[in-house]
Amino acid sequence: MDFVGIGAQEILMILLVAILVVGPNRIVEIGRTIGKVTRAIKKTTTDFTSAVSKEMELEEKDKQNPQPPEKKG
Repeated sequence: MDFVGIGAQEILMILLVAILVVGPNRIVEIGRTIGKVTRAIKKTTTDFTSAVSKEMELEEKDKQNPQPPEKKG
């Protein structure tokens, strides 16, 4: 198992140190908070990506079918 260049032993060591530092009860709270933040970041990046993709598609359509200039007067 390799998570972002960190092996299973390193992850286990980090979890053990975290339990010793903050305590087992706070680990659950911290995990929930990290999960919420991760979901919010993922949703934001997905929304941003779809908005940029939509704008790029509209720009490409405008390039393929240019509108004639409107006459003023």
